[in-house]
Amino acid sequence: MNAVRMNLERLEIPAVDVVLEADVTVPRPARGLVLFAHGSGSSRHSPRNRYVAGELQRAGLATVLVDLLTPAEERADALTGEFRFDIGRLAVRLAALAGWLADHEPTAGLRTGLFGASTGAAAALVAAAARPTLVKAVVSRGGRPDLAGEALRSVHQPTLLIVGGDDTVVITLNREAMEQLRGEKRLEIVPGASHLFEEPGTLEQVAHLAREWFLRHLPEAAGQERPLPRMAPD
Repeated sequence: MNAVRMNLERLEIPAVDVVLEADVTVPRPARGLVLFAHGSGSSRHSPRNRYVAGELQRAGLATVLVDLLTPAEERADALTGEFRFDIGRLAVRLAALAGWLADHEPTAGLRTGLFGASTGAAAALVAAAARPTLVKAVVSRGGRPDLAGEALRSVHQPTLLIVGGDDTVVITLNREAMEQLRGEKRLEIVPGASHLFEEPGTLEQVAHLAREWFLRHLPEAAGQERPLPRMAPD
């Protein structure tokens, strides 16, 4: 089997009143785009999300790993925790990033999905509610969808909630939040997994579930791939 060709860009993307650092990876051809929203205290360098992103890329999905906080905000948050639960701030930036990527030549025309981890899942759901025509699917890993509040009732996109079987409190929060979602929805519980899915084989299950969900909902038609616009040689 031929290796999938990838186009990698490290970008600074404007998002409302800040500029955020992002790693954008686009397979050729691409079948959709997945924008990651990291959890509290994490960044685009999260090894768990980078692993999931790699699996999505091998399936032909473009990925965007982005820091939703500026370096100054990250330093302040490490001391005070003041930004990690500011779901509104994170969601506004996520929605702005999705809009920017829709006009960025390598990703323009690709249907967008959001992958949120921990508190990032709440930001993803709020952003999905705010951008219903742009965001086509959502996946949450060990997420706190309950923190999306009233926005849950405005989420009509297909949403997959993945929770570790040993993460009992979060399972309850996800079940309660799922009742408020208005579109297609599913809760997958990974047996033997804790909140961070550090146990052997559990993160692989997350990646498989996310890949299948996005491949089901992002391509314009079953099996359809969209060739990218012409680019300069690598």
